[in-house]
Amino acid sequence: MISIQHLSKSHKGTPSISDVSFTAGPGRVTGFLGPNGAGKSSTLRILLGLDRADAGVATINGVAYRDLRSPLRTVGALLDGSGAHRGRTARGHLTWVAKSNGIPLTRVSEVLELVSLSTVAKKRIGTFSLGMGQRLGLATALLGNPSVLVLDEPVNGLDPDGIRWIRTFLKNFAAEGKTVLLSSHLMGEMEETADDLVIIHGGKVVESGTVTAITAGFPSLEDAFFALTGATK
Repeated sequence: MISIQHLSKSHKGTPSISDVSFTAGPGRVTGFLGPNGAGKSSTLRILLGLDRADAGVATINGVAYRDLRSPLRTVGALLDGSGAHRGRTARGHLTWVAKSNGIPLTRVSEVLELVSLSTVAKKRIGTFSLGMGQRLGLATALLGNPSVLVLDEPVNGLDPDGIRWIRTFLKNFAAEGKTVLLSSHLMGEMEETADDLVIIHGGKVVESGTVTAITAGFPSLEDAFFALTGATK
C-alpha cells in the first residue's frame, strides 16, 4: 500500500506540487497520469526518499521510505533507467546490488530470466539499447522480491512486444496481491494497463478513481483527460 497525504513542495519559490493526496492499494495497478512537468516526478522522488516535502506525508506499507529496514525487499523502483555503470555487465551490476543489500545471489539469475536478459547478462551495459536498459532497471527493482513497485515511464524505449510484455507482467504482479504505482504520460497504454488512475495537472490532483469511472461518458481516456484538465488537444 502506498499512501500520499497532503504533499506540497516548492522549488525556488515556485510550487511543483500542492496538497497532493492519493493511495495505491494492493492487488491493483494504479496509474499516475499527467503531462511532463505536472508533478509526477516530484511526488515519486519524495515517496522514495530522494527529496523532502515542504508539507505532507508519503508512506509505503505505513512506513516512510527512509525508515524502511530493508528498502529493496519492500519496494522496487525504476525512475531514470537502470542507474547502472555503463562499464559493468548486467550480471555484474545486479550482483553488486544484491551483495550490498543482503539479497541471495541466486536471485540475480532469476530476475535476468524474468526480464529476458539472460542471453546478454555478460554484455556491458554501455552496449545496451534503451529498451534493454529499461529491462535491466526493472530487474534491479525486482531483486529484493518486493511487494510494491514504483515505475516511472517503464515502457520508454521498448518495442511493441516489450510493451505488451511489461503490461502483462504488471497485471500479474498486482494479481498476486502486490501494489503497482505506474507513472506515465502515455494515455493509451495507461488505459490498457491500469485499474485505477490518479490524474495530476499543474501540481494538483484533479481526479482519481477507477479507469472505468473516470472514462465513463467519454470515448477514451484521452478525451476524459483533456476534459478534466482543461487542456487543448
